[in-house]
Amino acid sequence: MNEIVHFALVVADYDEAINFYTQKLGFVLLEDTKLSETKRWVRIRPKGSSGCAILLAKAANEIQQSAVGNQTGGRVFLFMHTDDFWRDYRLWTSHGVHFVREPAEESYGTVAVFEDLYGNLWDLIQPH
Repeated sequence: MNEIVHFALVVADYDEAINFYTQKLGFVLLEDTKLSETKRWVRIRPKGSSGCAILLAKAANEIQQSAVGNQTGGRVFLFMHTDDFWRDYRLWTSHGVHFVREPAEESYGTVAVFEDLYGNLWDLIQPH
């Protein structure tokens, strides 16, 4: 059996990324281990999820810095399911999360697009 256990999300700063994901989106900080003076192993995951985690990876050079906030060339990067779209939409909006596309009813469910602190685009989806 194979499974994806985590993936790297390139960030500009560990602490500001941790703050955004845990304070604004309510994610859980799973691990924050110092590996060197400049590198940490930081994993987060949505509260209540037991699936894949996100590894926050601080950009270490110019090429990586150029990818911060644009890891997919402007396309939606991450797709997150919720069991209560309006609860999360209202809560996150009240926490200052910027939605770049308003909620819509689609054939697959209720969806809106928001951006993280660096501009990466996410779909928030409540499937039908």
